[in-house]
Amino acid sequence: MSEISILTTQNVAIDFTAASIGQRILATILDTLVLIGYSFLIGFFVFQYLGVSDYIRDLDNWSQLAVGILFFFPIIIYSVTLETILEGQSLGKKIVGIRVVKIDGYEAGFADYLIRWFFRCVDVLIASGTIGLVAIIATKRSQRLGDLAAGTAVISLRRNASVKQTILIELEDNYKPTYQQVLKLSDSDVRIIKNVFETASAEFNVARIKQLRTKVESVIGEQPQELSDTRLINTVLRDYNYYTGQA
Repeated sequence: MSEISILTTQNVAIDFTAASIGQRILATILDTLVLIGYSFLIGFFVFQYLGVSDYIRDLDNWSQLAVGILFFFPIIIYSVTLETILEGQSLGKKIVGIRVVKIDGYEAGFADYLIRWFFRCVDVLIASGTIGLVAIIATKRSQRLGDLAAGTAVISLRRNASVKQTILIELEDNYKPTYQQVLKLSDSDVRIIKNVFETASAEFNVARIKQLRTKVESVIGEQPQELSDTRLINTVLRDYNYYTGQA
């Protein structure tokens, strides 16, 4: 899986893991099951149980088409509507743990989701999704054509368990620390800082990262604002590893 680095509007660089092809396919399958369930509900309950089908038979062809579009319109706008409401996630994406984000750091909006939805005709419906699959494999940020047009990417919100979930950080041999005040922190403090920081970064939660910076500065003292929140926290974590010999 490729890495995606996004520079937020607060000049905070956050690295994400692009959603894998498997994750995207699974999310699509789950969304398809939702739509099949809706179609079954409409077909059985409305057209059969309520007897609407008998009424439709008496209508002319254009009226029948209009009624069909009315009942199945939610299927047509499903993805763009859910992604707008759930901030980049459909039900399938939410279950799998992936999300659509803007690669320029701004928050994705309805227009972005609409562009992605429009290109689904090419990416997903034509050639059974082959075009979208090839685009995801070929592009650096694993983007289908709709993502390229909208300036978006699909990221994974799940973090793989690894040594990074501890306080251990590998340092360069010539690393020079900046904040000796980090010795006021305990292993437990640093572990919490690291876990909160990684979680907030994965969720693209800039506000939480800024709150974490405030907490850290209460120990090491306030630092120049031109120093980004991400860089400050990373430096504190690395300095703690340096002084305590954890790396």
